[in-house]
Amino acid sequence: MKAALLVLAAAGTLAAGSAYAQSGAEGCMNCHDTDKKKVGPAYKDVAAKYKGNKGAESELVAKIKDGKGHPKIAASDAELKAAVRQVLATK
Repeated sequence: MKAALLVLAAAGTLAAGSAYAQSGAEGCMNCHDTDKKKVGPAYKDVAAKYKGNKGAESELVAKIKDGKGHPKIAASDAELKAAVRQVLATK
């Protein structure tokens, strides 16, 4: 039962990140792509750059939230964390 709840929670987190990453005019996909550079780097390149960096999630969330080196995004911390986790999991 606990395992099923964990799977559902993880799926919900990924779905939230995916929905945010592809939403409207402020969506991440306007400037980023999974495997090729657009205005911003490809997700796979971001994931490769931060591979093994234990502070990557918080570092990237801060950049996005504060607008340091990235356009400032108005989203909740949970939405930003979910989107960043999804990007960092890209292969």
